[in-house]
Amino acid sequence: MFPFYFHWMDFVILGAFLLSMWASFRVRGTFNKWGEVPNQSGLTGYEAARRMLDYNDLHDVPVEPVRGALSDHYDPIARVVRLSEPVYYEKSISAVSVACHEVGHAIQHKVHYPMLVLRHRMFPAVNFASGVAPFLILGGFIFQQFKFLLPLGIIFFAVAVLFQLVTLPVEFNASNRARELMVSNGFITNEEERGVAKVLNAAALTYVAAALISVLQLLKYIMIANSRND
Repeated sequence: MFPFYFHWMDFVILGAFLLSMWASFRVRGTFNKWGEVPNQSGLTGYEAARRMLDYNDLHDVPVEPVRGALSDHYDPIARVVRLSEPVYYEKSISAVSVACHEVGHAIQHKVHYPMLVLRHRMFPAVNFASGVAPFLILGGFIFQQFKFLLPLGIIFFAVAVLFQLVTLPVEFNASNRARELMVSNGFITNEEERGVAKVLNAAALTYVAAALISVLQLLKYIMIANSRND
């Protein structure tokens, strides 16, 4: 029965990859669409981020421009919000949405949001596990006499998958914080919240798709390992 499940999993994983590709196209398309819509407050991404940081007593967290499209991120080590140049300088719905989302991570850091704390603590182990897992899994396929390689690789790969799953609530929570604070602080109107939601939801879908692919790959490896024990 294993070949049936193997081919079934391959088909599902392919579907997840297609979903991931669609999510990437969607996030760019949504960002570009709402990037052409000026926000009524007239704030640039930088100004929105700076004000939201200051409102939350994060005066010591700088906001810096970086090159690249959709390269926006919060650096928890340097405690810096870095915004891509289109987000940093423009006064669009997309710009303030992405900027405030990244500030959401800075606020999580300040209040010690549990899932973010867990994610930070996992990071060193995940770096090691994600680097070693592919070699162990490949070695398990090639050198089948060393039966411990594949299970060990699966364990390390599972650590990386868990990290991606922990990332999901971190991203959704940052977006929820951003939307609430943007409305309450007057960065957007209630009517503009629809556009903000579309931008942030499109970005969140990319994380969901990536996590789904990893979970399915993990299940596939587990199936292969189990079949060898039968």
